[in-house]
Amino acid sequence: MKTKHIPSILIIYTGGTIGMRENHKTHALEAFDWSHLESSVPELSQFGFNIDAITLGEPIDSSDMEPHDWVRMAEAIEENYDRYDGFVLLHGTDTMAFTASALSFMLENLDKPVIITGSQLPIGQLRTDGKENLLTSIEIAAARTVKGQPMVPEVCIFFENELLRGNRTTKINSEGFNAFRSYNCPALAKAGIHIDYAKDRILYPAERSENVRQNLFHTMYGSKHDGLYVHKTMDSHIAILTLFPGITEEVVDAVFSTPGLRGVILQTFGSGNAPQKPWFIKRLKDLHERGIAMVNITQCHYGTVEMGRYETSLQLLEAGVINGYDSTLECVVTKLMFLLGANYSPEQLLLLMNTSIAGEITLK
Repeated sequence: MKTKHIPSILIIYTGGTIGMRENHKTHALEAFDWSHLESSVPELSQFGFNIDAITLGEPIDSSDMEPHDWVRMAEAIEENYDRYDGFVLLHGTDTMAFTASALSFMLENLDKPVIITGSQLPIGQLRTDGKENLLTSIEIAAARTVKGQPMVPEVCIFFENELLRGNRTTKINSEGFNAFRSYNCPALAKAGIHIDYAKDRILYPAERSENVRQNLFHTMYGSKHDGLYVHKTMDSHIAILTLFPGITEEVVDAVFSTPGLRGVILQTFGSGNAPQKPWFIKRLKDLHERGIAMVNITQCHYGTVEMGRYETSLQLLEAGVINGYDSTLECVVTKLMFLLGANYSPEQLLLLMNTSIAGEITLK
C-alpha cells in the first residue's frame, strides 16, 4: 500500500510588517521573532504538514534590502532544497517585487514552489491580512498535480487572494490589502472557496529550459545543487533615467557619468518613445560605444515597448538601446543586475535581454 506523501514546507522569515508588533508606548511597529509569529497562527498545526521555519539573522525592513540579502535567501533555499517540497518566504512589501524578480533569475532550473508573501498589517492584529496570506501561501507551496509534481514550480508572490508570477509584479498600493498588481501577465491562481490554478500559464522546468537552454550558459558565478543552479553574483552598477518633457542635458549627463556605470534603464514614453534631440541621441551612442547596456521600458503600466514603431523609438534602436518589452521596472533592474553579474559579453547580454528566461517578458 502506497504511503501518503506528507508535504514538508520551509518558511524563511526575513522581516517585514507581517512579523511585527506594535509598541504600546510609542505605537511604533517593531520586529519580533518567528516564535511569536507562530503563536499568532495556531491554525498552522491543522495542515498536517511538516512545517519548519528559519530566520535570516535580524529581521530586515524591506526598504533596506540589498542584493547580498537576495543571495542569502537563494543560499537558504539551496541548502534546504532536497529536504522540502516548497518554500514560503516572508518579506516586507516595499521591495517584495524586486526580491521576487531577482530570485526568479538566480534560481535556475527551479522545480519547487517559492512563494513570497507578507502583509499590510502585523499578523498579531485582529484585522490582519497576514494570516490569510501566510496560510494560503503554505497551501500553494504544498500543492501537487495529479501526477505528484509541484503545482507551481515558480517564484511567485501571493497577496490578497491572487498568486502572481514574481517577476511580473509591482507594488501599487501602500494602504489597501490589494498591494500588488501584475499588469501584463494574468494571475497564475486565484483563491476563493477553492484555489483555482491557471495551469496553462504556469511555467514548468522543461518549458523554461526549452526557452532558455540554447541561450543561457552556466557560469562560474553559480553553483549547482540537486538540479537547482543558483547564481550568486549580482552587479548593481546600474542607473535609471526616467524621461520627462523638458529634461536637460545636465540631468542626463549626471546619470550617464556615474562612476563604474555598466547599465542604464530608460523609462520612456508610450510604446518606447524618447525625445529626438540630437544631443540626447549622441549621448546614447556614446554610452553604447563605452559598452554600457541600455534597456528601454515604458512608463505605462499596461502594454509593451515596440522599438521602431515610431521614428522616436527607431533612433533609440539605432543607438544601441535594447528592447525591454513589457518588463516591470523591478524585473529589468534585477535581470540586468543578474546578467551583468555573470559577465556575459554584450552580444550574449543582448540575446538574453531578448529572451524570456523565467516568463518575465511577452515575446510576440
